[in-house]
Amino acid sequence: MGVLDTVLLVEVFVTLFVIMDPVGTVPIFLSLTSGRSAATARRAAWQAVAVSFFVITCFAFFGQQILSYLHISLPALQAAGGLLLLLVALELLTGKEDSMVASTGGNVALVPLGTPLLAGPGAIVATMLFVEQVDDSATFLAVGLGVIGVHACLWAAMRFSLPILRLIRESGVLLVTRIAGLLLSAIAVQLVADAVRAFIAGEG
Repeated sequence: MGVLDTVLLVEVFVTLFVIMDPVGTVPIFLSLTSGRSAATARRAAWQAVAVSFFVITCFAFFGQQILSYLHISLPALQAAGGLLLLLVALELLTGKEDSMVASTGGNVALVPLGTPLLAGPGAIVATMLFVEQVDDSATFLAVGLGVIGVHACLWAAMRFSLPILRLIRESGVLLVTRIAGLLLSAIAVQLVADAVRAFIAGEG
């Protein structure tokens, strides 16, 4: 084995890219940061990525121990994340995102952007499974670089979406917000449905 397992690196990057979906994050990021200064939105972008990376890393190293200690199954974690995202989606769909921002202390970068949107149950579980394949420095480096690469893409997608926000104006932001709410609700329902299927199958 060389200094880097490129096959595992590509597998980690592609899997997490599909799950965390940097492109799909853009409308949600725009709707949550609309009406804020460019500097605040830029800060929210890197804060959300930093929170996501911290959560993913913590679960990569200690996830199995944390879940075992708290007697939490992976489907339960997935269902909880789905329900939390569904609440956020409903706020966006009904135009009450201001109350959501107030309830999170004004920092949407932490919740819901950083977690559970970016560092959601899907990404956490996938990372934990990849970590189980780590048996030497080459595989460890591959998983680490894969996670870092996806987070770099997430930051770039949100950071360079800001000119779009200035271009589409207030009416465009309203449209993007509703679309984001619809997409987020679909993601949330899918997470809960997958969790219910896992419970029925006896994995919970």
